[in-house]
Amino acid sequence: MKNNKINKIILIIMSICIILPIINLIIWSFTERWAWPDLLPQCCSSRALNEIFSRKSEMIQLFASSILLSFVVSILSVIIGLMTARAFVFYDFKFKKQLYFSTLLPFLIPSTVFAMGIHVMFIRWGLSNSVLGVIIVHLIYSLPYATRLLMDGTMAIGNKLEEQAQVLGATQFQAFTKTTLPILSPVILSSISMSYIISFSQYFLTLLIGGGKVKTFAIVMFPYLSGGDRNMASTYSLVFLGITIIIFSIFQVAVSKINKNISRDFYGI
Repeated sequence: MKNNKINKIILIIMSICIILPIINLIIWSFTERWAWPDLLPQCCSSRALNEIFSRKSEMIQLFASSILLSFVVSILSVIIGLMTARAFVFYDFKFKKQLYFSTLLPFLIPSTVFAMGIHVMFIRWGLSNSVLGVIIVHLIYSLPYATRLLMDGTMAIGNKLEEQAQVLGATQFQAFTKTTLPILSPVILSSISMSYIISFSQYFLTLLIGGGKVKTFAIVMFPYLSGGDRNMASTYSLVFLGITIIIFSIFQVAVSKINKNISRDFYGI
């Protein structure tokens, strides 16, 4: 009973910590001026909403390009991360520890140092100011998160089910897709979500590598955040939050349907 009460208190505190900032954003979306020590806003305005709706076609195009870019990065992160995780967990090879340490380097190197160094390389390789360059640099930063999550999931599951499936006549690919993949789907969803949000919210690397030619939602939103325009910044933040929730809901529905199809085809349920 005591533990349940403590858990409820922690849950309430965490909920308040999430809900209060969102309420603050909603209030500031309709507030032009709110100076201390007034308890109520001094001037309300729909300027931010009007500006966003007046640029509706531009915003839709910006959302679509940002979502597509981040989605590509998240899918590539999961594919590469899954192969990397299986290699590290199931195989022994030369320089395994060194290669594993190299996957953690984006965690250890400050983004500004990394960005300046890779920017010089991308200029030499012709990848600067291009969508491909932005995708690669986002992939470098999101891949360690996906790899780490998928390694933990792969270690927890192991390969015994795949071996049993192969003994019963399944090919190596069938054994993986019919046994391991359905069980790994929650971890894969978490990896996609993590990689997506890292890419979608990335500002500095996108600005530097993209050179201002590759526009994402974060590129448009960040100047308002740093410029002190709380009305516009709050509205853009709410739009950012709404898009993220919608995309994650789509991911969840897609994974649920995939799991149902796999269970029906393989287990007959």
